[in-house]
Amino acid sequence: MMEKLIITAAICGAEVTKENNPAVPYTVEEIAREAYSAYKAGAAIIHLHVREDDGTPTQSKERFKACIDAIREKCPDVIIQPSTGGAVGMTDLERLQPTELGIEMATLDCGTCNFGGDEVFVNTENTIKNFGKIMIERNVKPEIEVFDKGMVDYAIRYAKQGFIKEPMHFDFVLGVQMSASARDLVFISESIPQGSTWTVSGIGRHEFPMAALAITMGGHVRVGFEDNVYIDKGVLAKSNGELVEKVVRLAKELGREIATPDEARRILSLTK
Repeated sequence: MMEKLIITAAICGAEVTKENNPAVPYTVEEIAREAYSAYKAGAAIIHLHVREDDGTPTQSKERFKACIDAIREKCPDVIIQPSTGGAVGMTDLERLQPTELGIEMATLDCGTCNFGGDEVFVNTENTIKNFGKIMIERNVKPEIEVFDKGMVDYAIRYAKQGFIKEPMHFDFVLGVQMSASARDLVFISESIPQGSTWTVSGIGRHEFPMAALAITMGGHVRVGFEDNVYIDKGVLAKSNGELVEKVVRLAKELGREIATPDEARRILSLTK
């Protein structure tokens, strides 16, 4: 019997802009609006980056707090999962600021990744261990962000060394560094330890094909403007909620129920 499906909504990301889709949120009010649209549609987790009002990405603790408070007001039981990705050139502690806010989950990137052009997203071995250690101290469960198979192996190694607690939860981001095919998803999902859980984020046009595969394979699904701004080919999504609704329809057709935030907490062994 498969667990219920946990839907994560990555509502704004750090790269996507209103030029890509006018509904991309920047302000605290816009972020709360998009979180609510996703939550109402069935998302149990809001994956959160924050921006200044002009769209500039920031890891400011104050800005995260303002956004988290605004989301909690509209979606009191949703799981809020801040990103610790930050921006190129930030220190570990700058990137970790949102984990000081009493949250349940945050992302932990398990390797360095090429992001197009000259952009490199750097996560050294020491950075990963440091993030893992601090998250354990702050009682924050990491969602392990994986851009290729080697990052799964790093996570397993660091868990054995005591830097990451088990059971682990992985997010496979496919279509950036590793291609997004059925073969890849089967391979990578079968590479994680027994008892771990996983979500897939298909980037761009891969979003819904990967979602459909995850639904049938017993994994979980992430959608949202961070990953893709279209609801259909060439048709911009009106909201994050519209992207979540499409996953809910797919899940319904395939006979899989949607997890509430509290059911997601149980599946992920979270302590509220």
